[in-house]
Amino acid sequence: MRAVFRIGGSVVASPVNTELMSKYVELLKTIKAQGNEVVVVVGGGTLARDFIGIAKNLGLEMQAQDEVAISVSRLFAQLFLKKFGDDACSKVAVTLDEAAECLAEGKIAVMGGLKPGITTDAVAALVAERVNADLLVKGTDQEGIFDKDPRKFADAVKQDQLSFEDLQGVLSETVHKAGIHQIIDPEAVKVLKRRHVKLVVVNGFEPQNILAAVKGEKVGTVVN
Repeated sequence: MRAVFRIGGSVVASPVNTELMSKYVELLKTIKAQGNEVVVVVGGGTLARDFIGIAKNLGLEMQAQDEVAISVSRLFAQLFLKKFGDDACSKVAVTLDEAAECLAEGKIAVMGGLKPGITTDAVAALVAERVNADLLVKGTDQEGIFDKDPRKFADAVKQDQLSFEDLQGVLSETVHKAGIHQIIDPEAVKVLKRRHVKLVVVNGFEPQNILAAVKGEKVGTVVN
């Protein structure tokens, strides 16, 4: 199986959790050792949003705000890359082609942000499209996808299964903006829907959930 793993900055970087990072690295090494091809896309979390705020206060345009956030996500990606050691390529992939070339070498490809105007969710979707991935797993700060934002509504209900059409109905934001923070980015949904890539959204604070998703076990929310 070829799988892309989107590890939320809200999970490993807000605040920075080196123990959780290490657990993810070991688990992803195991997934690779089981014969799977692995791409990891890491978000910038609170630190990226802090820098977006700083850029905004400096009067910088949205593109510059995005560029700063991308730099932060690539720093976290570099930490993962170094921790993977020889299992990963020598540097963080900064283009879709670089990620594909890394996979072709039999290594784990690691990415942060890609370019202004798209989130790391969209990066994960685009790289899934580029390498013909079978699966995209997103580890987030929620148990899965709810019918409305559980941080705002106490009566929000978790969905076990959704279609991409259903998913577009539960997203509050439908266009990109710097620092967008919701369960899945709207641009990512468009790409995944176009390529029919199966998406599983899980609670990222339990790394074993990504292994369960790869095995096809019932976990989080499945979108296909």
